[in-house]
Amino acid sequence: MPIKHPRGRNRAPLRSLLTFFSFISYVTSATPAASIASSIDFRYFVAGGSCAAISHGITCPIDVVKTRMQSNPEKYKSLLPATATIIREEGAASLVKGLGPTLVGYGIEGALKFGIYEITKPLVVVAFMKLNANGEAGMFPFLIASILAGAVASLILVPMESTRIRMVTDPEFEGVGLLGGLSKLVEEAGVAQTLSLGMGAMLAKQIPYTFGKQVSFDIVAKSLYRMLNSPTADSAATLSELLSKSLSPDFVKWTVSVLSAMVASIMACFLSHPGDVILTETHKGRGHGGTTDKQPSKKSKGTTSSSSSHAKSNQSLCEVSATIYSRNGEKGVMQGLSGFFTGLQARFVHVGLIITSQLVIYDIVKQLLGLPATGSH
Repeated sequence: MPIKHPRGRNRAPLRSLLTFFSFISYVTSATPAASIASSIDFRYFVAGGSCAAISHGITCPIDVVKTRMQSNPEKYKSLLPATATIIREEGAASLVKGLGPTLVGYGIEGALKFGIYEITKPLVVVAFMKLNANGEAGMFPFLIASILAGAVASLILVPMESTRIRMVTDPEFEGVGLLGGLSKLVEEAGVAQTLSLGMGAMLAKQIPYTFGKQVSFDIVAKSLYRMLNSPTADSAATLSELLSKSLSPDFVKWTVSVLSAMVASIMACFLSHPGDVILTETHKGRGHGGTTDKQPSKKSKGTTSSSSSHAKSNQSLCEVSATIYSRNGEKGVMQGLSGFFTGLQARFVHVGLIITSQLVIYDIVKQLLGLPATGSH
C-alpha cells in the first residue's frame, strides 16, 4: 500500500528556516562586506569538526543506551540495567551501533555549527550596533548566531540521525553501515523525504542544544575571565596577578574551559532533552519496542515494517509530542510531561561527557591553530 506524504506538513519546518534565513540576510545586510570577509576564519570549522567527531564518537555506547531507553522505556528503565540487558542479549558490539553516522554526521555538523556560530557573532554585533541607536547589542548576537548555527546543523543531521536511530532500534538496519542505511531510507521515502523528514524534531533539539551549549560556554568563560582580571575589593592588584604567582596561564585557561564546559553541559542537557525524545520517537523502527503494532506475517514483514516506521516519521511535531505525552495511556499510566524527559539520566551522562570533552577539545584545537581561548578576548 503506497505511503502518503503530507507535503504541507513536511514543508512547514523548511518554510520556517527560509523565513529565519531571510531575517539573517536582512540583519547582515547592514554589515560591510569587508567585515564579513574578515570574520570568516576556517580554523573555527576545523576545530569544531574535530571536537564534535571525537566527543560524539567516544560517547557512542551511552548514546545507544539512551536511544533504547527512549524508544522502549518499559524494557530499558535506567542506565546501568539497560546497558547490562543490551550486552547480555546482543553482545558488547551492539553498544557501537550507529558509530559511522555519528562520526560523519557530527563531524560535519560540528564544523558548521562552531564555524557559523563564531563567524556570525561579530557580524550580528556590528549589524545590531548600526541598527540600534543606543549602540548596544546585548544578548541578541549570541542568540541569533546560535539559532542560525543550530538550523544549518539540522539540515546535515536529519539524514544522519535518521540512519543512526534506525540502526539502533530497527533489526532491518542491523549491520547495514552508514551508506547502506542511507540507501534503505532513500528506498523507503525518496531523496527529498530522507533529507527533510523529522526536520521539526531536529530543530526542536538542535536550536536549544546549540544555544545552551555555545552561548553558555561563551558567557560563563567571559564572566570567569572578567572576574580574574577585575580588581579585588581590598587592593588594586587583580586576582589574575595573585594567581599567576602559583599558577601558569595555561592552567588558568584550562580551568576556565573545563568549568565553563561543565555549566554549558547542564544547560544544553535540560534545554534540548525534550527535543531529543521527540527525535527518537519520530525515527524509531519496529525493533526493540519501536512500535506497538502486531507482528506482520513473514511474507509481508519487510514491507509492513518499513511502512509502519516510515509512516511514524510522517507525523507532525504536534502528533509525535501527543504520542509521547499519552504513552501507556491504555494502561492507565499517563506519562504527561515526564515523558519528554525519558532517559534523562543517560542523556545527562551522555551530554555531560560530550559537551565537557567537546568544548575543552575545541579550545585546545583553537589555540593550537593560533586562535584565542574562548572568553579571553
